[in-house]
Amino acid sequence: MFEERLRIPSPIKLKNNTKPTELIGEALINATQTSQQNLLGMMERTQILQFNFKNFLFVFILGISFPLFSQENKVYEVEIKGAKKTKISFINNLIKTKKENLLDSLTLDHDIVLLKRLAAISHAYYQVFELHKGFYNVFIYVEEHKTIIPSINFWTSINQQFSYNLGLYDYNFLGRNITFGALYQNNGFDSYGASFIAPNLFSRKWGISFNFKNWKSEGPLYFDIRSANYLYNNISYEVLGLYQYNINHQFNFGISFFSEKYQYLSGDLDATIPTKLDLNKKLIKLVYTFDKLDYYYHYIEGFKSVLYAQYVTTTSAFKDDFFIAWNDFFYFDRISEKGNWANRLRVGLSSNKKTPFAPFALDNNINLRGVGIFVDRGTGSLVLNSEYRHTVYDKNWLAIQSNFFVDAGSWRNPGGSLNDFTQKENTRIYSGIGLRFISKKVYNTTFRIDYGFKVFDGTNQSNGGLVFGIGQYF
Repeated sequence: MFEERLRIPSPIKLKNNTKPTELIGEALINATQTSQQNLLGMMERTQILQFNFKNFLFVFILGISFPLFSQENKVYEVEIKGAKKTKISFINNLIKTKKENLLDSLTLDHDIVLLKRLAAISHAYYQVFELHKGFYNVFIYVEEHKTIIPSINFWTSINQQFSYNLGLYDYNFLGRNITFGALYQNNGFDSYGASFIAPNLFSRKWGISFNFKNWKSEGPLYFDIRSANYLYNNISYEVLGLYQYNINHQFNFGISFFSEKYQYLSGDLDATIPTKLDLNKKLIKLVYTFDKLDYYYHYIEGFKSVLYAQYVTTTSAFKDDFFIAWNDFFYFDRISEKGNWANRLRVGLSSNKKTPFAPFALDNNINLRGVGIFVDRGTGSLVLNSEYRHTVYDKNWLAIQSNFFVDAGSWRNPGGSLNDFTQKENTRIYSGIGLRFISKKVYNTTFRIDYGFKVFDGTNQSNGGLVFGIGQYF
């Protein structure tokens, strides 16, 4: 607070022949004028003080703000450590953390999640060091998988036929996250295929996929209460565009040209059913993935959803065009240090024709462990797989997990209604135990063995059995 004092005029000396009243009036006038001048002076100084305070406040705020804006932390250099086969230039193009960008921990966290999802990377993390005031070096460390992997799998197919497949795939071809490989299978018949999948061929968001297969298998087709075994042969050529909108959203879309051949082998067959059938088809495909999974070696945490939608056209009078869609919902949770709870819910529907060629198969290796091989087909599928994985051994290159699982599902019969999902005869529940032998240094090299036993089976077709495979069941 500022204090202003009035200036009191000096005493007035009486002039000769001056009346006191005149002197009093003159004194009053002078005092009034002096007071007015003093008041005006005070107002002027108050305005000056107000103006100076506004200037001071503006300068003060600017003084505080300037260092905040001028001292934003920036990335001076990004260095990738530990990459051997993977091209460092590819990693730099893939991540969002760049030289001279602002240093952002959220962006770095997203980059690490993205790197850990690559087939070539088993683990990744980062460190940040201040180089000088406001500038930082970012070090990203990656641990690589071995990605050139021979594929060996064996199982027992229909009629107790010993079956196997042999393949060789590189999941990091040219060090650029490209999958390239081929597969041969024998299940009593010769099959083969090849794949080229390059998610980042054109940019960090755009890629392409080519797939070819000549596939043969023996399986049952169901005609009301009758069934017959057919040799099924599928020859297909597929091309897909791959687009990753961001770290959580991805779209695959494209077309497939294929032929299907059915050749009767054995079983009870009605005279109206053809023993041989050749179909030429086109398939339009869309796959949408929402991915919020995070990985720590063989442990997984988070949520993922994958939607598959396909529309198939054919020129055959025996089979109509049809639509099929299914959605896989995955949820994983870490239980203490060594536990992992894993869940998959599959919901699927297709065009509901009364046909022996219904697309949703009930099988050991697809949905219910212990149920058998191609035991049924339907135009709708509702399946829940839930398992608890517990690590009992974990060293540098090998981890072993015990596994307890429950698989439950129900199907809609061809030409049936949605109420079929609630019918007792369409419901099956299997449970069991298993082991996982996991190589921590080789991509997707998990040998699994499960034994599933029947809890409830509406058709009483199977009491359970062993299921072998490579990779986690889901």
